[in-house]
Amino acid sequence: METTLSEPIRENVPNINTKLCRQCGACVKACKTGSIQLISSGTEEVHSEINEDTCVRCGYCARVCPTEAIKYGEILPRSVVGGKAIVVDQKNCIGCMTCTRVCPSKGAINVGNVSKLPFINPSYCARCEECMNVCPSAAIKYSSRKRAYQNFSKIKTMEIVSELLENEAGKLSGDAVRINGILKAIATDTALKHVEKQFKVDVTGKIKDEIKAMINSELEIEDIQEIIGATTPKREIKVIEESCIGCGECVDVCPVESIELEMPSPVHIDDNCVYCGKCVDTCQFNAITLGEEYFHVENNKIFLVREEIFGPRKGKIVTDVDACMACGVCVKKCPTDALRLEKDEVVVDSDKCILCGECDIICPVNAIKLKTESLKTINKET
Repeated sequence: METTLSEPIRENVPNINTKLCRQCGACVKACKTGSIQLISSGTEEVHSEINEDTCVRCGYCARVCPTEAIKYGEILPRSVVGGKAIVVDQKNCIGCMTCTRVCPSKGAINVGNVSKLPFINPSYCARCEECMNVCPSAAIKYSSRKRAYQNFSKIKTMEIVSELLENEAGKLSGDAVRINGILKAIATDTALKHVEKQFKVDVTGKIKDEIKAMINSELEIEDIQEIIGATTPKREIKVIEESCIGCGECVDVCPVESIELEMPSPVHIDDNCVYCGKCVDTCQFNAITLGEEYFHVENNKIFLVREEIFGPRKGKIVTDVDACMACGVCVKKCPTDALRLEKDEVVVDSDKCILCGECDIICPVNAIKLKTESLKTINKET
């Protein structure tokens, strides 16, 4: 489509009556493009002079001149004559930012952080119509000054609210990091005080006291439960060399091939292990031990649990459809290809799933959870 536009009607450069000029400099200060300066020659007194090449015919100089020494001519911009304002119709704006490049008035056209589109501040707009003349989508138009100020106030309010939300989100993110640090420190300190293979310790009071002391906040269990749910269990697997005979049965059952037989014995488990417990269950000589430490919320209390795993876990993988972003990270990470994406939803193949929890650990939005059966072997609470 070819469109031909007529040249915009432009006002002539304002005329300055040197006899009326009082050299006050009001026009120099008002000019948004720096096109006016005070000069003096041998035949004339000091007076204002306008640079025709840079003048945008906005009429500001004529409006501020106290002696009416500056005459703007006959063709004023319609926005000036009718007391109108110029606004950006963001529905039609294509975001090319051409208007921001031609605007001679600094601060008149801003770009929103929310919409990423330009909007005009009527208080700074010179109403020169330069932006209107160059807009390729005809998104800049006339409006009443009342409506223009209402529109500007609405957009500015959105910008302020957006900034406040960003600041608050940053504060919450910082608090979450600090709380996570508190949880790790408490887990380490508590674990060092217990030598038993299995325990369940109530650490509610300690966590609350530490959080209050660090971030000066009185948080309830519900407030930090999401952070606790996102913490990664500490897992450890060991091979007891004295008991291992190097039979290799664990090598055959490992779903991720992370066990190697180092002759004559024992076996070696590398860093690819997903702690599924199959090798522990298979070993006839109890030569492999697997343990976990994690936080658990129960009856509005927070417990640190140490559990010894004697075989494959029992439970299921639960996905939060609303929270899931269908990014596919869990699908790629799954060591047994038990996950797949169907219509932007994660589907679990229970026959392949070994409940290792790798998907739970790696999910960036905590949309997938490993729900294991409650511990029946741990009866001790301190």
